[in-house]
Amino acid sequence: MKSLSRRTLLRGVGIGVSLPWLEAMAAPKRPRAPLRFAVLYVPNGVHMPDWTPSKAGTDFTLPSILEPLRSVRDEITVLTGLEQRNAFALGDGPGDHARALGAFLTGAHPHKTNGANIKNGISADQVAAQKLGHLTRLPSLELGVDRGAQSGNCDSGYSCAYSSNLAWKSDTMPLAKEVDPSLVFDRLFGMGVDPKRDRQKRSILDFVARDLESLKPRLGKTDNRKMDEYLTAVREIEQRIARFGQMPPVDAPAFGRPEEIPSDNQEHIRLMCDLLVVAFQSDITRIATFLVANAGSNKSYPHLEIPEGHHELSHHGRNPEKLQKISRINRFHATQLAYLLEKLKSIGEGDGTLLDNSMIVYGSGIGDGDRHNHDDLPVVLAGRGGGTVKPGRHLRYEKLPLNNLYVSLLDRIGVPVDTFGDSTGRLAGLV
Repeated sequence: MKSLSRRTLLRGVGIGVSLPWLEAMAAPKRPRAPLRFAVLYVPNGVHMPDWTPSKAGTDFTLPSILEPLRSVRDEITVLTGLEQRNAFALGDGPGDHARALGAFLTGAHPHKTNGANIKNGISADQVAAQKLGHLTRLPSLELGVDRGAQSGNCDSGYSCAYSSNLAWKSDTMPLAKEVDPSLVFDRLFGMGVDPKRDRQKRSILDFVARDLESLKPRLGKTDNRKMDEYLTAVREIEQRIARFGQMPPVDAPAFGRPEEIPSDNQEHIRLMCDLLVVAFQSDITRIATFLVANAGSNKSYPHLEIPEGHHELSHHGRNPEKLQKISRINRFHATQLAYLLEKLKSIGEGDGTLLDNSMIVYGSGIGDGDRHNHDDLPVVLAGRGGGTVKPGRHLRYEKLPLNNLYVSLLDRIGVPVDTFGDSTGRLAGLV
């Protein structure tokens, strides 16, 4: 049987649907599955006593915030003692939330301005995208939940560009995230280019049905099952997006018509997670960022019975009631991470899983929200990096640059760099 190219698409009018990793794509010498790299950011720090495992090594217990990750405990590495020094003021005064996000993935010290002369640094994901982006349909994917401005003053004299963007293509060019799931879907699968499809509201899969039928006889039993699972996931996302568009209208607020995106925060996050998984599974991209909430977000969490804003609570002053609410918000975010990792783990690829072939960084650029510190950051690394990372451990460091982690991950994804930000070398102990 003739093997399939990794770049094979199911084609329709103006549409191309990438395929998942299939056994039929193996050449006589089976190629390695590609590695994926994603970074997820949560704002306002965490309640570190409820985050930090008491023991280092493999014999650690997940604290209450991380306890939702129990099903993937052996797939994560908890990293403590890492710092992002360029998020500190360094003489620039207040603005820790904007600096925390601006520096988290760039390792640079954001230039304090609320004008057009923003300056930061290229982010680690974009260092990878510049070298590897030509291998996939999209060089990278930038996701978020909160809309954000690209100008104006959002934090004590820092431009909103620093508070709203995780990925930076260059030191002066942030990459705006997409918060509308339907637009992300269009970007992944090329929808919206065929007016006939838009009029008939047909599934994208209807337009590639002929290609799909001709492909099936070329696949083995295992590959056909994988294709069914993958296409079912694509269709389910379509249906979920369609449901939001079919909901009954409400009175429009004075500031204009709201977008057709989920009003439920958890559903919004999970739909974005599903899109990220499909993008990785189909090799549309291998690099992604996901800003779970903007820097300094003051979003409330009524479904957790927390009416106060997140940022407001993060200035807890060691108030026990506020600390307990902060922990619940932190745990909610960890629960969404668990959802993403369980999805990645459930998808077989080669001799392992999609999670095995991924490196997912999750964390915040602030340790304690009240102190606004940028050392001892809450960071989790998930996945095995194609066998180059040994998870299931708590690794404790002593004031090492977070950028050492990025240097190590760029090595693994095939984009070695000598230094990044204030890195002092590779992060020891990952294998």
